[in-house]
Amino acid sequence: MKKEDAKILIVEDESTMAFILNKLIIDMGYTVCASVASGEESIVKAKKHLPDLVLMDINLAGEMNGIEAAEIILNQFGIPVIYATADGEEETINTAKSTMPLGYVIKPYNKKNLKVYLGYSALDS
Repeated sequence: MKKEDAKILIVEDESTMAFILNKLIIDMGYTVCASVASGEESIVKAKKHLPDLVLMDINLAGEMNGIEAAEIILNQFGIPVIYATADGEEETINTAKSTMPLGYVIKPYNKKNLKVYLGYSALDS
């Protein structure tokens, strides 16, 4: 798949972080199909757009966290997830492992870290 053909769904509840992430991903040559702030919205947009990858914040506002949303997205649509988090706690990471993520990006976002994970994901195969 060509980089420009790959669609990424951003799930980030902090508007400034979502803006930065959106810009970084587009600057790297990928397409952002949607950017949402909650786990519930991420499921709706995943169904609508069927992205190639979801970049999912673990701690989201609302009733559903990113791990719960990622599990549903993986089970219903088979879409892989890369987690984005400021929380490097071992317990959180261990809980997230059950959803078989492609990796974890630690906030704050930067192009170098994103390039490592997106470059080794299924997007560039």
